[in-house]
Amino acid sequence: MSSDQRAEELSLDQLRPYWSGLFKEKIFFSYDRCAMCGVLFAPTYFSDEQLGQLYADMAPNMEMVPTAALEATQRGYWDVAAKAAPLDGGYLEIGPDVGYIVRHAVAEARFDHYWLFEPNGAVHDALAAATGDKPHDIAFEMNDLSMVPDGSVGLAVMVHVLDHLLDPRAMLERIRVKLKPGGLVMIVTHNEASLLRKVMASRWPPFCLQHPEIYSPASIKNLVRRADYQKVEVQRSVNYFPIDFMIRQAAYTVGINLGKTPLPKTALGLKLGNMITLAHV
Repeated sequence: MSSDQRAEELSLDQLRPYWSGLFKEKIFFSYDRCAMCGVLFAPTYFSDEQLGQLYADMAPNMEMVPTAALEATQRGYWDVAAKAAPLDGGYLEIGPDVGYIVRHAVAEARFDHYWLFEPNGAVHDALAAATGDKPHDIAFEMNDLSMVPDGSVGLAVMVHVLDHLLDPRAMLERIRVKLKPGGLVMIVTHNEASLLRKVMASRWPPFCLQHPEIYSPASIKNLVRRADYQKVEVQRSVNYFPIDFMIRQAAYTVGINLGKTPLPKTALGLKLGNMITLAHV
């Protein structure tokens, strides 16, 4: 899959305006499929240094979706995890943003420490507030989990993080060491095998500069098992989107920008193009 103007043909400065936003010319790095594991990936991509520069200026995750719809979606993720994971020991989250799931964990679980790795310093105060009076540590660096005791974590969470990483298997292996016996990692990603992706083709929003790889149920199971997790389950996730957001996205697929046209804002819960992977040690 590739965009008309391919990102690998442009410089970093030329790509900066296309790093975020939905109603711009679609530009992304061309994707290929690994013949061995089936994952969709970009053979040419940004360096770690370039990514650091780009993410430093990035807005909070899904800021274009109203908070109520985002909170309902994150509540659904928590409900799935809470049914499958030990709700004690430590809680670990990579990329928790302002702490949507953290708040549910604080209110409903018995975790004794919250280990939170969030590169966006602008949300750290809100994230700390989400932990209430629970012991917690918040770090900028996502790849260094050394502060977390091995074998101590009941639940680890990554919501739309894995497909942003240059070495996802290494991250899964680092997390596995931190999980206690029976511990669970919950991973939310886009699903490139979904009907929505097939309908939208190259205009599917996850085809973007931020994703060096995109998963299907088969390819993510393959990846997680190679990271030595013993039990892996993949299910479609429910996401809540306002009707106006979905109409604007549909218009975008045919090149129409509806701008400020008034549209209904009622949120609907749909299983569109995302999936939840649950993996135990």
